[in-house]
Amino acid sequence: MRRYGAVLAALGLAAASLTGLAAGGPASALTPPVAMTADDLPTWQTNGVVWALAQANGVVFAGGTFSSVRPPGAAAGTGEQQALNFQAFDAATGAPTSCRLSFTVGSGTATVRALAVSPDGRTLYVGGTFGTAGGVAASNLAAVDIASCTVRTDFKVAVSSQVRTLLATDDTVYLGGGFTSVGGQARQHFAAVSTAGALRPFAPAADKTGKALLLTPDGSRVVLGGDFDTVNGAASHALAVVDATTGANVRTYPGFIGATSTVQDLASDATGFYTANEGTGGFDGRIAVNWATLNERWRDTCLGATQAVQVYHGVLYSASHAHDCSSMGQFPQMDDRQHLLAESVGNPRPLLGWFPDTDDGPAGTEQIGPRAMTTASANGTDYLWVGGEFTRIASNGNRLQQGLVRFPSTPDTRTPSVPQQPTAVTAPNGVRLTWQASLDLDDTALTYTVYRNGTRIAVLGASSTFWNPGRAAFADTTAQPGTTYSYQVTAADAAGNTSAKSPAATVTTSGTPATTTVTVPADADSYTNAAAASANYGGDQQLAVRGSSAYRTYLHFTLPAAPAGMTLKSASLSVRTSSDALAASADTLSVQHVAGSWTETGVTWANQPAPDAGALGTLPAPTALQTDYTAPLTASALSPALGGGYGLALTSTGTDSAWFWSREAAGTAGHPQLTLTFAAS
Repeated sequence: MRRYGAVLAALGLAAASLTGLAAGGPASALTPPVAMTADDLPTWQTNGVVWALAQANGVVFAGGTFSSVRPPGAAAGTGEQQALNFQAFDAATGAPTSCRLSFTVGSGTATVRALAVSPDGRTLYVGGTFGTAGGVAASNLAAVDIASCTVRTDFKVAVSSQVRTLLATDDTVYLGGGFTSVGGQARQHFAAVSTAGALRPFAPAADKTGKALLLTPDGSRVVLGGDFDTVNGAASHALAVVDATTGANVRTYPGFIGATSTVQDLASDATGFYTANEGTGGFDGRIAVNWATLNERWRDTCLGATQAVQVYHGVLYSASHAHDCSSMGQFPQMDDRQHLLAESVGNPRPLLGWFPDTDDGPAGTEQIGPRAMTTASANGTDYLWVGGEFTRIASNGNRLQQGLVRFPSTPDTRTPSVPQQPTAVTAPNGVRLTWQASLDLDDTALTYTVYRNGTRIAVLGASSTFWNPGRAAFADTTAQPGTTYSYQVTAADAAGNTSAKSPAATVTTSGTPATTTVTVPADADSYTNAAAASANYGGDQQLAVRGSSAYRTYLHFTLPAAPAGMTLKSASLSVRTSSDALAASADTLSVQHVAGSWTETGVTWANQPAPDAGALGTLPAPTALQTDYTAPLTASALSPALGGGYGLALTSTGTDSAWFWSREAAGTAGHPQLTLTFAAS
């Protein structure tokens, strides 16, 4: 299976500098026009092949060749419930409903191969190979009352052989398949009956199996798809358009589709219809045909037999086992197959950024993968259901999932993969950072955030797909000479799902640094309490400051010596409020120098040294929990102490206490620290 964790992308990223963030950022929740996520949802499974799907009123019907269903992700034989070739499911939860009917046959293998719901949503028509439906005698075709989940006994139609496709209108049921008679009268692979079961005059004579049916928007014509070479004696391989009443030819397509390619499925929208073609060494892709002219709009020549197509919000989703789309300027021949694809109904180039994937299926099947698709709505969310002979979801860790899977229109919850192999090298204008780009299965447009020494310095937008190896690039033009930097990168999709940071790439620039910044953590801290004058709090995880009923915080730092040829240009103190509900304060705090000596484990209110008069800096009122607050300090006051110890006190004249994390607070960030910046003298 393709290694989705080791993602590849072909990118041409514009360099961004530290002086400003690159323009652009996340747009909609998915990369338009894709409107279905690639996040597969928990869905009950079948123990065999799902050949057909249909939906009505938040319920999805699955038909195929199977004998049981089982919970999502469960291994075969675990928690199974009997379901003989048919089961209804809740579209929103993926769980089976109480509607399960058995479709059986006296000899041979029973199977459900076609499902269609009446326009009013009341009746489900079922076709396949079976002699009984829900205990009622049937001959390869049945009608089910959806509300009661019972087979209608007033709909009796004898079909001589397997039904492969169905199309339901208000008053007519069209059918196609391998049969040669319906209701005792000759019908060559296509026929129509009334909703009461009476044979209609519709009788296009095809020489081979019918597999797909569509009605034109005005209801006057029917599109036929299948294996046939002729329709009504006229050459029209695999595709034809006929009169909806009589079945007379309206449009034939001699030579339009190669002799080794057949139409497995049809889908439509207001502008035209779309074919799903399977070829034997021939055309395997999809064709768009305009309703207005019945002429080709475009043709997708990817290789890998297409089994099903579905239109949703201007996107044609397809089920296939695509392995070579190089003729479309997309991915080249692959040993692994990509079973689900999306393309614009207006233009199949390029393939859209939607790449969930299944496996081919188990030995003993054709190992095609997915074979059926439908969309259903429930509780304000749309779902794309996919059925077939697959057993795993390759795009989700090869998770066990047989026969059925579904994808929601929202929300998009999965993060892009972590950017890999970052490399930082010195360049004439600073540092050049490159990394292997990330993959997100439903967002080609990703946002990369670059961090330098833990601080965000740039945001870059770029597109990526799974088949084009490449590295993204960023130029840090404000990197200083003679300085060591550590770079990391994250990837985010348009919904804001963000990967973990990449491994770090470290580089030391050449030359003598113009500036250098040093972070100095406190090596001792405590607070004193006027109400408990002899108590020591040096081991506490929090530090407290208040004016009335006073608390006072003491901090000690060992300052580095100034680098050769440099002087201290700026200094600041940073502390972080704790998560305690009372940690925030509305009072500003003063930072004062402490010349007297004290120890972390010995200082109390009774023996504390007095802070020097005057303040070195002011900490803004810490009004939020778990938040860093910084006080700029007078650098000239710290300069004489460089290379030695330095004490500070946090004091207040207010009445509202503030609580900060101490250096003893294990597992938390934001311990007290000084930030010192040196520059050339």
